[in-house]
Amino acid sequence: MPTTISCSIPPFESFSAAVGHARLAEQLGYDAIMFSHIASRDSFTLAAALAVHTERIGLATAVAPLYHRSPASMAQTAATVDDVSGGRFRLGLGVGHRVTMGGWHGQQIGKPAAEMREYIGIVRAILAGQAPPPGERWSSNFAFIGFAPRPDIPIYQAALSPAMLRLAGEISDGVILWATPPQYVRDVVIPQVTAGRARVGKSLDDFEILSAVPSSVTQDRDGALAGIRTELHRYFGLPFYRAMFEAAGFAADLAVYDAAAPDVDAQKRAISEDFIDHLCGIGDGDAVRRGVQRYIEAGVTNPVLTGILGTDYDATLDAVAADIAAPTKA
Repeated sequence: MPTTISCSIPPFESFSAAVGHARLAEQLGYDAIMFSHIASRDSFTLAAALAVHTERIGLATAVAPLYHRSPASMAQTAATVDDVSGGRFRLGLGVGHRVTMGGWHGQQIGKPAAEMREYIGIVRAILAGQAPPPGERWSSNFAFIGFAPRPDIPIYQAALSPAMLRLAGEISDGVILWATPPQYVRDVVIPQVTAGRARVGKSLDDFEILSAVPSSVTQDRDGALAGIRTELHRYFGLPFYRAMFEAAGFAADLAVYDAAAPDVDAQKRAISEDFIDHLCGIGDGDAVRRGVQRYIEAGVTNPVLTGILGTDYDATLDAVAADIAAPTKA
């Protein structure tokens, strides 16, 4: 088992609970805590706030969509959180989805791979104190005044499709995966990221492959299944994820899900236990550790332990850390 494992702060919990989880994760020896950027708290603000309540653990967005901040604003925000945290921040970026970027931010996704390449290029240039390169979607002449940010803040890229995975290997410091079964990691993610690294003469050395592992130490399997089905329901309706689920061998789940529409409860039940058991670790501590191990064997270098709605995240953090993170408890 590797000693590198991260975790995700549950997005809907109170701030005081988030402080408790951040401190516990640090005590247990987790590498970083991740912050999702959904219709809840702002991930950057939460990362900055929890930086004050922790000392050593890394802090990362997983992930912030491109289209809600300009590249200049993103670079400025990332540099500020990194400064507040004493150099512990990692910037996780993703394209997002057309329905949310249009509905929430009034922004249209054009050419995802080209726009991601352009965006990260501008952010990296600003952090390095260089003139941002001209772009088709974004342009900026922003430069920091009186403040020199860390120029090599790690940038992780969310990716699902082969083209985006190759791009992540080429221009990013790591790839972040969510709801990605281990067989897709093994059969698609690793080969495509490797191809992207080869484009720029690099290997997978020092490249992070982070994948969420939804997990719960619980005796209430039915409750955990209900929780993860509620979380997964919207992803079964999103085109990027649907393509990935089909490629991972779960076209039958998609067909049953579609046939159940518009009954939301029936659609949730259509997400099979077979799919969930591939994706998650649910049960006693050994079951959760086996779930994490499947991702490691598939090629994940930094599993991201993610809680399941309605279950005990403290117990899950503790059980996994005991054997995988090999912590030194305070």
